[in-house]
Order: sequence, then structure tokens, then C-alpha cells
Amino acid sequence: MGPIAKSETQGGVQSVTRALDLMRALAREEEGRRVSDLAKETGLAVSTAHRLLTTLELSGFAQFDSATMLWHVGREAFAVGATFGRRRNFVAPALPFLRRLRDATRETANLGILEGDRLVTVSQVESREIMRAISPPGGTAPVFCSGMGKAIVSTWEEAQIRALIGRVGLPRITARSLATPEAVLADLAACRQRGYAVDNEEHITGLRCVASVVWSAQAEPVCAISISGLAARLPEQDLDQIGQLVRQAAHQLTQALGGTAPEAVV
Repeated sequence: MGPIAKSETQGGVQSVTRALDLMRALAREEEGRRVSDLAKETGLAVSTAHRLLTTLELSGFAQFDSATMLWHVGREAFAVGATFGRRRNFVAPALPFLRRLRDATRETANLGILEGDRLVTVSQVESREIMRAISPPGGTAPVFCSGMGKAIVSTWEEAQIRALIGRVGLPRITARSLATPEAVLADLAACRQRGYAVDNEEHITGLRCVASVVWSAQAEPVCAISISGLAARLPEQDLDQIGQLVRQAAHQLTQALGGTAPEAVV
């Protein structure tokens, strides 16, 4: 067998990249997508998008519904993605606490981690309300615009926080986004004092999030729990009461994991 030509290698990499772009586009819409819409969103020709989707379907990563002519994420994508959660042994134990928190607040309960300098939602129990705030599992957010992100980094030393700001910056996503290192440090200090963090419409206008950190057996901030919902249903005067519920849920999960918080932040 001869050496693989460079153009052949580049073509293979390009096909994989395009297929992954299609998978991401499929994941953004639970009701399914038309191939023409997927092609437009990913910048592909319809024929190319259809060829890649058909290949993904043969492997179980995409699914086509001939009745509606819509494409969906396939079962193999779920199986592969679920491995990400299983290798973190706090995801399954967190579900009962997320459900109780959802029932107590009637809002969506979330579990998140820091991954690559961004906050990643790894598990979720959706609100039963018709209008609900959802960043689906696998979704990411800038750390300093996220309640869960802020809850985790509030446990860091100031030098670590400033280093993270230097790496990721402080993008002004909404009018309420924290715009200076001083504003971030003051917000995180308030988070440490009360035991929970707040995303006060800093990531999406009209949405609020209240979060608290979960500790590992090594007294490290392993993840965070939050509830998120419409600002109209989470008025500022109720945030402390909700924050105590979230803080309690995080503390209970910490105990269930055999974790412990450092004395300074108990």
C-alpha cells in the first residue's frame, strides 16, 4: 500500500469537519431539520450535505424521517455523548438533586463543569413551564457570564481569576455583562460571601441563573448546580431565597459524593 497523498488526507479531514458541523446543526433543533436548511447553515452545497448525512445515517449518527422529510440526531450520537457524562462520576448522583430543585423552584435545574475555559452544561432537568430557559447539555457559555461558571471560579485565588480573564477576555454579550476585572472580582467576592452566584441577564437578556459550587472528596470545586429561568419569574427580590435552595442542593450533592468544602468557604 503506497503513501497517502496530501490532498487525499486534507479531503478526509475536511469531510470529517463538515460532518461534525452538520451534527452540531442537527443538535440545535430537536424537531428536526431539512437538508436545505442544514446546507445553508453550514455553508455546504445541498448535494454535499445530503451525501454526508446519508453517511452519518449508515453509522447511526443521523436519522431521516421520510414522513416529514426531516433529519434528526441518531442514536449513536447519544451513545457516544453519554460517555462524556459517565466518565464524570457526579452526573448520575446529581439527578435526584436536580429533580428536587426543579420541583422546588419550578425552573430548569442544571449541572455544569469548566472545560477548556468555558462553562459546559453536562446534565439538566427541564422546567415544566411552557416558557422555560434551556441551554441544552453540551451547550457552553463564557465563564464570567454564567452563574455556574462564576460559582466555580469564585473558589479560585485572585491570580488564577485574573489569568483566566487574560485568556478569555470579558466579552460584552449583554448590557449587564461584567466588563472589567474589578467588576468580576467584586461579583465573585459577593458570591463567596452569600454562597451562590447570579447570572443577572448577563448571558441572555431576560434570563437569570442562580448557581452554587459542588465540592469533591479532595475539597476541589468539581462542578456547579444551578436553576435558570425567565427574569420575570425570578425577580431580584426573590433571588436570595432561591439562592439558598440552590446552595442547599449543592451542599447535599457534595455530601452524597463524599465531598467536603475547605474550611474557609463552608
